[in-house]
Amino acid sequence: MRKQIVAGNWKMNKTFSEAETLITDIADALDEVDLKDAEVVLCPPALYLEMATDVAFESNFKVGAQNIYPEDSGAFTGEISPLMLKDLNVSYCIIGHSERRKYFHETTEFLKRKADALLKHGIRPIFCCGEVLPEREANQHFEVVQKQLAESLFHLTQEAFQEVVIAYEPVWAIGTGVRATKEQAQEMHAYIRGLIAARYDGATANEITILYGGSCNGKNARELFEQPDVDGGLIGGASLKTEEFLQIVTSL
Repeated sequence: MRKQIVAGNWKMNKTFSEAETLITDIADALDEVDLKDAEVVLCPPALYLEMATDVAFESNFKVGAQNIYPEDSGAFTGEISPLMLKDLNVSYCIIGHSERRKYFHETTEFLKRKADALLKHGIRPIFCCGEVLPEREANQHFEVVQKQLAESLFHLTQEAFQEVVIAYEPVWAIGTGVRATKEQAQEMHAYIRGLIAARYDGATANEITILYGGSCNGKNARELFEQPDVDGGLIGGASLKTEEFLQIVTSL
């Protein structure tokens, strides 16, 4: 049975003291929650990863990074390597987020290198894919997502691919308060699962965790997570509020 996951992407938010309080509050709250086979992942800014992994060691969550550079070391000022994350016991790393694609011009080929680098060190990529509004309006959303997956992930062996988590995030819904309907989310998630089945096989497709992201919050999480191909969420702004994040977690 595929794993259900709620991952919180904090983006560039919280001071050190605020992050310490939020991590501690979430950890304390999770102690009271029966997650069963589900997993919670916190993805704070890189400055706070060591603090997060220290707390996670005795708590009920995993830690993810928001970015890496696809080399183990070298003259790449300001970057963080997957080897560094491995040494901190970081379990996941987000790649392919639309903000990285837009503001930092990350290409599908560069994301392919990131996926390879993470998997080399046993860190699970949370690979984001999704279309912008003009692509959705032009009925190109399936084509866009297919291209993103094919060019960045479908070179992987079946064994390696099984370690990847997919996050479908319609770009027009990220931080806008507008989300895909539960029908739109299910349609795309089922389509992605079909692509995986065609590239690998049905068993692999059924085991891959596919998350929804894009204005998912405490009010709408349950109806999204009830869809048969939606396995949880990659949560932005709502992950910065302990009570609402826990409400999303308990919607699994």
